[in-house]
Amino acid sequence: MQQLEKEFHIRCVKGDVGRYVILVGDPGRCESVAALFDDAKQVAYNREFNIYTGYLDGEKVSVCSTGIGGPSTAIAVEELHHVGADTFIRCGTCGGIDVNVQSGDVVIATGAIRYEHTSMEYAPIEYPAVADYEIVNCLKEAADEAGKTAHVGVVQCKDSFYGQHSPDSMPVADELLNKWEAWKRLGVKASEMESAALFVIADARGCRAGSCFHVIWNQEREKAGMDQKMSEDTSAAVRIAVEGMRKIIKKDRIR
Repeated sequence: MQQLEKEFHIRCVKGDVGRYVILVGDPGRCESVAALFDDAKQVAYNREFNIYTGYLDGEKVSVCSTGIGGPSTAIAVEELHHVGADTFIRCGTCGGIDVNVQSGDVVIATGAIRYEHTSMEYAPIEYPAVADYEIVNCLKEAADEAGKTAHVGVVQCKDSFYGQHSPDSMPVADELLNKWEAWKRLGVKASEMESAALFVIADARGCRAGSCFHVIWNQEREKAGMDQKMSEDTSAAVRIAVEGMRKIIKKDRIR
């Protein structure tokens, strides 16, 4: 590919972003993350990629939106890495699978089921999508300190939102429903759309990555007639991601 002055999609150059980046899906969520940084400024906004850079404890950090799903997440991570990023924490939303995971809780991924295709263009399916263990630990510590219920474990990644929520309408309904039953029996915590690609790409590029999610809803609790209320306030998960990143920065300084 022709060498460009700026990265083709995120429109950034070296120096625009820190080595530490929080990834969110929604471009509108970037400002609320950046508000927790010091001296944050918007450095680029193109397509679904909204980017702010500021500081945590004097270290340059950034937040970048990725849009929905693995393909656009891959673009963001690749191009952010090109301009100097090497540590990523995704802060997003998810739907619970394990009935113990309730709306408003937080899920921290130790690994992700690669039920998507983006990661297949980086590694064979036998290769696991695993989060960086230090990031997992830092996110759990941040959640505990915030007094937030956090479930730690494997999440499922998919490419089709409606394949999860309207599987009976799909020509491959039997396959989707059988897989979903397997995820339930395996104790998978939640379903989302980006972490499998993120974790595999991070390994392929020599980076570190982790994920934490705000639980909006749990369709399995709904099926079981359990009480729940839809929760769309992602502020606690955002704070956990930022404090988790702060902990990683502190660890890096004493290595």
